[in-house]
Amino acid sequence: MSAPPKTVLAATPEEEAAIRAAVRGVSERLVAGPEHVDGLLVLFSNPRVSDPIYDLPRPFTRDSVAAWVADSEALRQEGCCILSVTLDEAGQVSGYSRITVWPERSSAELAGARRADLQNSGSGRQGVAHSIAFMFEALGVRLIALTAALDNVRSAKAIDGAGFKPMGEVESVRPDGTTRRSIYWELSRDDWRRRHVL
Repeated sequence: MSAPPKTVLAATPEEEAAIRAAVRGVSERLVAGPEHVDGLLVLFSNPRVSDPIYDLPRPFTRDSVAAWVADSEALRQEGCCILSVTLDEAGQVSGYSRITVWPERSSAELAGARRADLQNSGSGRQGVAHSIAFMFEALGVRLIALTAALDNVRSAKAIDGAGFKPMGEVESVRPDGTTRRSIYWELSRDDWRRRHVL
């Protein structure tokens, strides 16, 4: 997504401040830093990983990825973004997630991918479920929106399986200004709690 969710929520000043503080103070995730740039570049260089994701820093160069990591950290300090990585047993980057947050709207979105050799193992759905729980419970947002390319069946299955409500299609805008037609979903914290907590 390139814009906040379709559903407009208004956070109280206290709620907005709490969300920003949670994003700034995140400790449950390995926040990406300069030491992860080379690993992210390797990850994104595989089209099986990067092709379905419209908002990555193309073209993939060390400089573009380093700038993206630095920009994400600056946004985290504002309470609006968390770029995190997962590492394999050898300490290599095996995946990433980027949570974009609109604290004033108590809303967020999630993007991410795993290394190609780890895809189609079923653990992607677990990762989505853990990320959703983190966003609702640790960050305190009340709404999560997601998009996926029309032909990204694997992501669509994981999103549907997590209980997101399909809400049509949107035009996702890439950093270079081009667009991609995407399937669009939303999930409220109340709906998630009814489905997963009770």
